[in-house]
Amino acid sequence: MHESATPGPIEVAAVEVLEKQMSLSNSLGLLGRKVGMMRLFTDDGDAVPVTVVDVSNNRVTQIKTQENDGYVALQVTFGSRKASRVTKPEAGHLAKAGVEAGEIIQEFRVTADTAGKYAAGATVPVTDVFSVGQKVDVQGTSIGKGYAGTIKRHNMASQRASHGNSRSHNVPGSIGMAQDPGRVFPGKRMTGHLGDVTKTTQNLDVIRIDEARQLLLIKGAIPGSKGGFVSVRPAIKAKAAKGAN
Repeated sequence: MHESATPGPIEVAAVEVLEKQMSLSNSLGLLGRKVGMMRLFTDDGDAVPVTVVDVSNNRVTQIKTQENDGYVALQVTFGSRKASRVTKPEAGHLAKAGVEAGEIIQEFRVTADTAGKYAAGATVPVTDVFSVGQKVDVQGTSIGKGYAGTIKRHNMASQRASHGNSRSHNVPGSIGMAQDPGRVFPGKRMTGHLGDVTKTTQNLDVIRIDEARQLLLIKGAIPGSKGGFVSVRPAIKAKAAKGAN
């Protein structure tokens, strides 16, 4: 006798959970580099702080399909890298698509219709993905601060700086309790490494697009330092405008 190939309810539930974990958004984004910050002036004379992001020359390195890979996605690369800095497996992968090696590579889960618009080796223009006034989510690596104290690391309030406080101004104070339980609980907020983690800033507005230079001007600050790599994609929590269907 042979077992039935029909998946059971537990297997189906596991696949659904895995799919939810793999993607929160089925929209195409772009990779780029944080150039720096500047300000723009409106017609009313108001100054708007913006971050300039270079998203030029995003190249499609692979198109993943439901039949071959089990999901639909576009793999995109950005930047340029010396051939001597590329591993042989990656070089073969990029050569298959006829794409120059990039500094960063990432997948974006998309619909089948979106994937059908591009071919391996194609360049994705910024205007294909974003428009002025659109809300976006920007992901990058935050600036590393090194080993930081408790007050700075957890944004705590320091103690009194007036009379009566002896050398305990910028310290957390006591960290434990009495003989019962006689220990410090795990997870206590204390000193440690600060920054240098993946962060996402959500619902930022695209103020202007420089199509000639492939630049995005996004209102506000984004994670990372100047020259850092970022990923920009349409916001997943943006509220629809009032009256929209």
